[in-house]
Amino acid sequence: MFRRGTLAALAVVAGGAVALTACGHGDSGKDSSQNAAASVSPTTSATSADPGSNPTTSPTTSPQTQAREDAAAAKHTSTAKITISPKSGTTQAAVSGAVKVSVTGGKLTKVTMTATSTGHTVAGRISADGTTWTPNATLAHGLQFRISATASDSQGRTTSTQATFGTKAATGSFVGYFTPEDGSTVGVGMPVSINFSKAISSADRAAVQRGISVQSSSGQQVVGHWFSSTRLDLRPQSYWQAGSHVTLNLNLAGVEGAPGVYGTQHKTVGFDVGRSQVSTVDAATHMMTVVRDGKVIRTLPISAGGDGHTTYDGQMVIEEKDQTTRMNGATVGFTDDDGKGEYDIPDVPHAMRLSNSGTFIHGNYWSDKSIFGTANTSHGCIGLSDVKGGKDDTTDAAWFYNNSLIGDVVVVKNSPDKTIQPDNGLNGWNMSWSKWVAGSAL
Repeated sequence: MFRRGTLAALAVVAGGAVALTACGHGDSGKDSSQNAAASVSPTTSATSADPGSNPTTSPTTSPQTQAREDAAAAKHTSTAKITISPKSGTTQAAVSGAVKVSVTGGKLTKVTMTATSTGHTVAGRISADGTTWTPNATLAHGLQFRISATASDSQGRTTSTQATFGTKAATGSFVGYFTPEDGSTVGVGMPVSINFSKAISSADRAAVQRGISVQSSSGQQVVGHWFSSTRLDLRPQSYWQAGSHVTLNLNLAGVEGAPGVYGTQHKTVGFDVGRSQVSTVDAATHMMTVVRDGKVIRTLPISAGGDGHTTYDGQMVIEEKDQTTRMNGATVGFTDDDGKGEYDIPDVPHAMRLSNSGTFIHGNYWSDKSIFGTANTSHGCIGLSDVKGGKDDTTDAAWFYNNSLIGDVVVVKNSPDKTIQPDNGLNGWNMSWSKWVAGSAL
């Protein structure tokens, strides 16, 4: 689908903010992300998908063919439209009265809200008419939460939406929302990414960074890089060593982050690095080679971004996985004359986010099977053959989804596009080590 976001476990939790789900550069072609990302999805109902097209003999897609593909996909679209407040990626949400899930054109069937740092469920209720959901009690300060909501229209067509946000820290304090989650197993490309609830002043960044340490059982040196006043990522020079254990220590209690603003956290987080898996997408040959622990385990036919919507080159890290997600072209600027998205697919299967601006690798059931391995037809995402509903585990998309971890690396080459920006998602591997080290405050 498209091409050009997620937050993770809080405190607490580390969260970046991604509110786009679609294939494309998004943000009118801007490359940089809004905030840092993490391992829980901060995508909102405008999850993006970019329907590929069905070419004839040309590797590109005609406007007429693309329109037919978009129209075919639109027939499956639910009229139910879900809105989650606050917006995904918010880090300063009020602890009372700010959270609400609402729907038009249908009724809510399920809403789940959890604290990403603990997994604890926040109790709430759906209104008698099925149009709204609210939590039962006031939320805690300085925590990150994830909401998943599903609704159906009068014809039984369903749609789902997710959002991840953080509540504001207590007055005069700051917290760091981090990813990956405590106790998780991740791929070798997963950096530690920390988003702060308040901007850290230039004068205080060294003190804050000294309060954060990352050690690996592999003995790899880990260095931090400040992407902004609110985002600090930490990684080794090369990918994590497979099978290693990584420990993050947040010793920020009492550390001044800005005049009169002090940290409150004293927390230790650990995660494991699984096997090494790096998948290389060749946009010129329309094939993806999956290499695990140095050996090719599978070669899959793909369809990347077509003319005018090419896929970013570079090293990208899987930052979130959703069995199904909604993709709407309007979220990344792909609109028709009426302002509506060129495509709006409520059930894109096996979706894995590669950038905050909307790049995914995902299943595609609406295009002719002949495009995979022969043509690039998408709006910038990387498509794999799939079936509607994604329930067939024998498809290429299902296999790749089931065999991928958050933190696995997907490398795109030979696409006529620029290299993705290091801060667009968890993609700091696209920055040289010398530049990475130069961004440390220590």
